[in-house]
Amino acid sequence: MHRICVFTGSNNGTRDEYAASARILGHELAARDIGLVYGGGDVGLMGIIADAALAAQGEVFGVIPNALMDRELGHAGVTKLYIVDSMHTRKARMAELSDGFIALPGGFGTLEELFEVITWAQLEFHSKPVGLLNVGGFYDHLLEFLSHVKTEGFVKKRHHDILMVDQSPGDLIDRMTARALILRE
Repeated sequence: MHRICVFTGSNNGTRDEYAASARILGHELAARDIGLVYGGGDVGLMGIIADAALAAQGEVFGVIPNALMDRELGHAGVTKLYIVDSMHTRKARMAELSDGFIALPGGFGTLEELFEVITWAQLEFHSKPVGLLNVGGFYDHLLEFLSHVKTEGFVKKRHHDILMVDQSPGDLIDRMTARALILRE
């Protein structure tokens, strides 16, 4: 995998482990020579992961709508910052630039982006791995709900299994890389 898109919050959250995990993931991507694609902001976990990847000599590609440049303070230090016209264009461009997707803790935007790429995979619009970094159990309740959705017959097991979950950034990247090879066959 050449680039992984990371969805995460424009806030830091309440626990230090969220920022620590963003730093570890940023360093891990750079150490593996995998570029980071993200929402382009310089705030919250978005800014933390971008700074970590850059500090480790990694490539960082931000994609931000013009309307959010002031609010999220577009990161001026990234390798390439794409300024686009809308959120729809942002998500499409991030997907186009990426070989896989990881969600860190975040809010509504993070969840919306995650579910959109899972839906695209379910509909076979792409065959890229999708991962969830479950930092400190942040996503435990969501994972319980997704199991409930499967049990209630609204999601097939094979579609439920699109989402790969791990607590270790390195292990998640390893699993996603292995799945990417299988998906390409």
